[in-house]
Amino acid sequence: MIRKANINDSRLVAELAILLWPNHEINELEEEMIEHINSENEAVFIYFSETEAAGFAQCGLRNDYVEGTDSSPVGYLEGIFTKAEYRNRGVGKSLLTQCEQWARSKGCSEFASDCELDNTESLKFHLKIGFEEANRIICFKKGL
Repeated sequence: MIRKANINDSRLVAELAILLWPNHEINELEEEMIEHINSENEAVFIYFSETEAAGFAQCGLRNDYVEGTDSSPVGYLEGIFTKAEYRNRGVGKSLLTQCEQWARSKGCSEFASDCELDNTESLKFHLKIGFEEANRIICFKKGL
């Protein structure tokens, strides 16, 4: 079962998110999830296997230019995670479908995502569920 997260789910989603983004602090992620859940331009969905939260997806609207797209706003997959024991069972695809439906309801005609260049697992997932690669970039920074 998938449902849209509400404010009472913020800690639960943060506990899943820390598995995806382990370099963060759980309290920091919970605060971010509260902001995402309360936003009109973002949504968080949770996948439950019976009573266990097995995955989540966070999506939003991007009004700035999104690589490879022609419209605005664009629905954007900000993060998606499925616990290892639930992978390759369609959980990620189901979560993505919820995000896409949400983006359509917000007037989007395109949906996008990204991953780090060396994240081959994410690349395979994106290609498997219907994304096509739009571009590859390397970002730079310089202190002033």
